[in-house]
Amino acid sequence: MDTPLSTIAVVGLGTMGTGIAEVLALAGREVIGIDISEAAALGAVASLEASTARAVGRGRITEEERAAALARFRTADTLQAAADAELVIEVVPESYEIKQQVFRELDAIVSPTTILATGTNALSVTRLAAESQRPERVLGLHFFNPAPAMKLVEVVSSVLTAPPAVEAVTLLARELGKEPVAVGDRPGFVADGLLFGYLNQAAAMYEANYASREDIDAAMKLGCGLPMGPLALLDLIGIDTARTVLEAMYAESHDRLHAPAPILGQLSSAGLTGRKAGRGFYTYDAPGGQDVVPDALTPAAGAEAGAGRAVASVGVAGSGTMASGIAEVFAKAGYGVVLAARTQEKADLAKGRIAKSLERSVAKGRLSAEARDETLARITAAGSLDAFAEVDLAVEAVAEDLEIKQQLFASLDKVCRPGAVLATTTSSLPVVAIARATARPEDVIGMHFFNPAPAMKLVEVVRTVLTADDVHATVRAVCAKIRKHPVDCGDRAGFIVNALLFPYLNNAIKMVEEHYASLDDIDAAMKLGGGYPMGPFELLDVVGLDVSLAIEKVLHREFRDPGLAPAPLLEHLVAAGCLGRKTGRGFREYARR
Repeated sequence: MDTPLSTIAVVGLGTMGTGIAEVLALAGREVIGIDISEAAALGAVASLEASTARAVGRGRITEEERAAALARFRTADTLQAAADAELVIEVVPESYEIKQQVFRELDAIVSPTTILATGTNALSVTRLAAESQRPERVLGLHFFNPAPAMKLVEVVSSVLTAPPAVEAVTLLARELGKEPVAVGDRPGFVADGLLFGYLNQAAAMYEANYASREDIDAAMKLGCGLPMGPLALLDLIGIDTARTVLEAMYAESHDRLHAPAPILGQLSSAGLTGRKAGRGFYTYDAPGGQDVVPDALTPAAGAEAGAGRAVASVGVAGSGTMASGIAEVFAKAGYGVVLAARTQEKADLAKGRIAKSLERSVAKGRLSAEARDETLARITAAGSLDAFAEVDLAVEAVAEDLEIKQQLFASLDKVCRPGAVLATTTSSLPVVAIARATARPEDVIGMHFFNPAPAMKLVEVVRTVLTADDVHATVRAVCAKIRKHPVDCGDRAGFIVNALLFPYLNNAIKMVEEHYASLDDIDAAMKLGGGYPMGPFELLDVVGLDVSLAIEKVLHREFRDPGLAPAPLLEHLVAAGCLGRKTGRGFREYARR
């Protein structure tokens, strides 16, 4: 089908429909905005006038271009106005009944060659197409909010869609300056299919009282570089909308990870649907407001869990990248640091790594030469844990192996003075099992730093059922001094970040296994549609497929959820020695250095 798609109707002038209309009008298309609500139509015109005025003010378009775009946009209150459109995009509420009624009426109005696109992100395009007299002309065109800013557009084909229709809207998306990704018809498609499972798990984590809303959101922002935390994002999307999407996903997948967390239904039933209602997981300054205001759940400013123990010196056990990074962090903050490894040579090499890191900071202007020298002077390299005899805090950063860590803590128990705090940096092992290797489990806590430790601001503070209150308070105070953001969580697999991140990564692998979408399309969808700094397969190859598999196995073993079982493709790649960037091949191949 050869069509320029120069006249386009947008049915539904809510936030998304108005945004799509703006994109189309600025790209030179004649746009007919249709809504039965006069207020919605007037709001769309006002929104377009305001946004284009801002664009002129910022130098993005000229006044002439603005006037031309506004002249290309007109509104109507009946579908009859779409009679001459070559493409109709419906963005009405997420209801089969409403959308099917729109398509049935359009069948009697538009040309037989007109493409009918649904903007759904939760409903079956195939089911909507089957109700149309011309199912081969029906497809999905899923923009992301806000449409003018977000680059991703998912082009969704059903088994009934004609390839020329797909080609026409794909070309249109590119001409709009968007990045089209071709996907098949399943609830959530790629971006939302991965995103909403993650959001659901975060809601369930909060509902279980495992961590506070503030800590869950801070953990995912600081630990994964996401623009928003999951609970704040649910408030932005709309909790009722999220529940609708998850219901549709669960109806097809029967995966418990997609079964909406009960709290989503409870909040929706109570009318606490997020920003639009002025209250959801957080409370906002007004319905539709963006500013979070304090409520009964907001932590009191400066509230900490009592007085802690004095910490002047720190011992760091290990000689790898993480141990070196942690030692550098403490030394920069003014602590005396003992860096102990199995041999003096390994300890000296680790201190040498710190010296190189500090030198890079000096070269980039982030650190003075004087501060570099003072930091390095605070670090003592030692070939034995005996050097920890007088430290106030001992932090281990050795191999992620329970037996190795237990042996090390048994040694720390004998070497460290009474009252010293003993911390493990484990990311996946039970902290209490490590603590029980000592005669003082009340002194043991988890301090999960993220790599690279000097750059990453997050520390997950993991209390066991045996951890003393003053030990917890000590570690919180230490985190403040080393300028890290502590988040509290209990002693269960994955803590906050890994428990939410790795099921998402695992589901991305399953999409590839099922031939639903390509690696490149999935990575592009999550970066462009979800604001992720890296796509899931880029991240997997950086983390290491062996490390990822180990964490997936721990999560599956602890939670016993079939949906958490590691994807077979991940297991096969690890068995083949394809571990990611470190081996030159993982999900992708890399040039050897």
